[in-house]
Amino acid sequence: MPMMTRFAALDLLATLVIVTDAKGQVVFANSALEDVMGFTRRSIEGSQLKDLFLAPENLTNAIKGAVNNEFSALRFDAQMQRPNHEPVLVHVIVAPTHEFDEVLVELLPLEKQSRQDREVRLIDQAQANKELIRNLAHEIKNPLGGIRGAAQLLQMELDTRDLIEYTQVIVREADRLQSLVDRLLAPHRKPHVVGNVNIHEVCERVRALILAEFPRGLKVVRDYDISLPEFRGDVEQLIQAVLNIAHNAAQALVDRIAQGEAQIVLSTRIARQVTFGMQRYRLALELHVIDNGPGIPESIKDRLFFPLVSGRDGGSGLGLNLAQTFVQQHHGLIECESEPGQTDFKILIPLP
Repeated sequence: MPMMTRFAALDLLATLVIVTDAKGQVVFANSALEDVMGFTRRSIEGSQLKDLFLAPENLTNAIKGAVNNEFSALRFDAQMQRPNHEPVLVHVIVAPTHEFDEVLVELLPLEKQSRQDREVRLIDQAQANKELIRNLAHEIKNPLGGIRGAAQLLQMELDTRDLIEYTQVIVREADRLQSLVDRLLAPHRKPHVVGNVNIHEVCERVRALILAEFPRGLKVVRDYDISLPEFRGDVEQLIQAVLNIAHNAAQALVDRIAQGEAQIVLSTRIARQVTFGMQRYRLALELHVIDNGPGIPESIKDRLFFPLVSGRDGGSGLGLNLAQTFVQQHHGLIECESEPGQTDFKILIPLP
């Protein structure tokens, strides 16, 4: 059986896989390894796998043990060399195949594993947020209507101006809370309207809205990959998602806007053979909203997409939560990296 045919299924995996012979010579490397590590199959097939590692003793011993069926799987951490790059720390899993005296070696970059763990937390967080919102609506909505109605009835029975003002405060605050609940429920109530989406039309709409609100002192830079294809999605939801992120960025840039040094970059790229949300996609949209502001406070970084969490006074804490919800309804994900001087929100959405 031809080598590529025999190992074809391994090319479908998101994990990095190498198959060696009994002497540690590479006989196959899958496409995920090419994408992540920067190797080509031709460059390593036929070479000794140990030559790719710093301090390869553990790997050499593991391959010998696998060939001798001394274990079903052996795990350890190691440093792997890459051409023109710093060594990368990987978690290595070595297992015998019980065929042809070959050994299966899986490589999990620890940075990638950490990223996947973070994505799982974001997805779990979003699900918990939905449950929180449903419970919040159930517990608040009906009693709130009763409180407002009782205050209005009481107001009709009063003739003292001071007491009437108290009932008006109750009505106003009840209306404010009702508006908050409605905003929390908005993405779950509104139907998903699907059509063709040109992401650059979305970016241009957002850019126009931001510049209309902040006409001086803020530059919104376009950095578009015009080769990006259209995809199916809800244009209005995506505009709202990107706008929420960009608007938060603009508000964080108030001091720089006053100095005329504020900048937001809208950048689009195609990501190839990318894994997010625990799935591997051949192509994905990668949309960055980058600002040169002060960065996100450390105290809220881990709770950034929670509802009612805000980094500024007077903020509702709903913008990023709604943005994440809208993007997840497109099977995508929003990630954030922030440090003083730069905050980068990355939106990932699968492409056809």
